[in-house]
Amino acid sequence: MARTANVFVRVEPEIKEQAESVLDQLGIPMSNAVGMFLRQVVLQNGIPFEMKLPRTKPLAYQSLSKAQFDMEIEKGISDVKAGRVFSADDIENEMKKEFGL
Repeated sequence: MARTANVFVRVEPEIKEQAESVLDQLGIPMSNAVGMFLRQVVLQNGIPFEMKLPRTKPLAYQSLSKAQFDMEIEKGISDVKAGRVFSADDIENEMKKEFGL
């Protein structure tokens, strides 16, 4: 079937460059990748991958009242006393994975 329709999208330049790099390694032009995505949308009758909100969001200090802040500090102290501690590297890796930080 002849390709006669155009799709114009705006994306962040960094994301486009990263995607192009991956697609180049796979030998797939960007237009083919977009076409593959759209075919999967049709075949699956929806977005072809799972979409969900993160389970939890990190707390923002400025959004907490003094009582809420104190309660969070107490939870932290209780965790330390109970031996529920993690290395800084473990926490950093988990935050990168879960929140994209």
